[in-house]
Amino acid sequence: MTLAIDDAFLPATLTCHLMTDEEFSGFCAEHPDLFFEMTSEGELIVMPPTHSDTGASNFEVAGELRNWARKDGRGIGADSSTGFVLPNGARRSPDASWTLKTRINELGEAKRKSFWHLCPDFVIEVKSETDRLKHVRGKLQEYIEQGAQLGWLIDPQNKTVEIYRPNGEVSVLSNLEKLEGEGPVAGFTLDLKYVWDPLAD
Repeated sequence: MTLAIDDAFLPATLTCHLMTDEEFSGFCAEHPDLFFEMTSEGELIVMPPTHSDTGASNFEVAGELRNWARKDGRGIGADSSTGFVLPNGARRSPDASWTLKTRINELGEAKRKSFWHLCPDFVIEVKSETDRLKHVRGKLQEYIEQGAQLGWLIDPQNKTVEIYRPNGEVSVLSNLEKLEGEGPVAGFTLDLKYVWDPLAD
């Protein structure tokens, strides 16, 4: 499939079909300049490149989660390039995530070498200027429905955080300096100073 989509029309949703891991890997390899996710219905979502400010915010978030995960030792953190196949068949790549090692080990060695067929225990999405808020909120709801125990939607432009929990509760917080983890990531603290402003002193 040849794709030629002007950046002005991204993100775009294309009608496709559910793919195997091998088919999806091959398709992504054919289009290395684009980033893809897939819905549980088989719709292909073509994403634009991340704006530089958002990329810098993502880097801060993933870096702090990685440092905490190393010290905690119970789970594995992952960045935005990591693909997961959720129980409903959707293929998603959270901006940052954390999954218990016990759940990853249950996949078996062979399946660990491919896309992990599970939903992470904890997911973070950092909204970029090109993201549609409705779409990102839908992803957070999907993560929770598919087994995530906690989800954060971080909006650097408005300095807000939406916290998603399995009971359906969504909390909205503004102008925080630090964000405290709970549930599976109790003990994790995200310093938001450089997430809000990567150029902060």
